[in-house]
Amino acid sequence: MQIFDYRVTKPKEFKVAVQKNLEYKLPSFVDKMEPRRSILHLIGVNLIFRNVCAVLAAPVQEMQEPEVIRTLKLGNGVRIQDILEGEGKEAQEGDVVEFNYVCRRSNGYFVHSTVDQFSGESAPVVISLDDRQMIKGLKDVLIGMKAGGKRRALVPPSVGYISENLQPIPEEFGPRRSLLSHAKEPLVFEVQLLKVL
Repeated sequence: MQIFDYRVTKPKEFKVAVQKNLEYKLPSFVDKMEPRRSILHLIGVNLIFRNVCAVLAAPVQEMQEPEVIRTLKLGNGVRIQDILEGEGKEAQEGDVVEFNYVCRRSNGYFVHSTVDQFSGESAPVVISLDDRQMIKGLKDVLIGMKAGGKRRALVPPSVGYISENLQPIPEEFGPRRSLLSHAKEPLVFEVQLLKVL
């Protein structure tokens, strides 16, 4: 077997020398001349397989069940999710209530809120829970809530702003116009009941 000095020989001669050395040590490998890509692929597969085996051999941690928010669907199409259960007095039909709300379109687009998002100041709505003053869908959301509770609800247009006189509606022209322009589509209300008066 000849040993070549790679610093003295030319690149072509060096390739021939390496091939002769490989024939001497690994004749079957040189006969087949496996492409470099398949060899690298095998190395990569072995590394991945080793990592997968390490993951599979690791002890399984106990899974905690996620907190599920249940949705209640009423007969009129209103969908309600309890976010936070209140601890105060429960609102009944005919009660006067004080609450904050955020109203959005069903695609998440903001329409109106009683809480200023920058300063955090709120202008809660105080209203009686009856069909003459407020929209029926929101009344159904508030009935049964306890003071301090929070709910999210999808209110369909059939029990929403079917009249411009129904509350809650912003006093400012811009928000009022925005709310009434979306009155014929489902609205999402996030409501926090502050007090039952």
